[in-house]
Amino acid sequence: MTPMTDDAVDRIIAQWHREMPDLELDSMALYGRIHRISRKLGARLHRLRAQQGLGRNEFDVLAAIRRSGEPFTLSPKEIGATLMLSSGGLTGRLDKLEAAGFVERLPDPADRRGLKVRMTARGREVIEEAVRTGIDLQDESLSVLTAREREQLGALLRKLHLGFEDEPFD
Repeated sequence: MTPMTDDAVDRIIAQWHREMPDLELDSMALYGRIHRISRKLGARLHRLRAQQGLGRNEFDVLAAIRRSGEPFTLSPKEIGATLMLSSGGLTGRLDKLEAAGFVERLPDPADRRGLKVRMTARGREVIEEAVRTGIDLQDESLSVLTAREREQLGALLRKLHLGFEDEPFD
């Protein structure tokens, strides 16, 4: 590699190769890049969403409700299942979203002990703007790749992801 095309991962790999020359380090380099790209893009998205008044957790809840389609109403159990959250983990998120005027809790007409969470018009406006600007940011981040490279990368990442799909995040 030339110094102009070396990245931080190349420098780390070079150090490991110097210290432990018997190791095959291709997988370390690939995972290192995936990890760093994910963290950096995640930080960019976090900053953008913070400007929109949303944390990652609030974004995820609103996105789950918005993706569900009209009437943009889900039970807490449905939201929790989509996001792999316990009811306790969801309650604080719903409290924040309700206080911000993005959702409202309503009685479940089919179960008098149950609740439904409905997105408000303001919540829909905020999540749709957050999704649009997030996609713009992602597109901008991928602009260094050609359309063909993006397609190839997408196919390879899908194949890799399928190997992990059933594993929990934590």
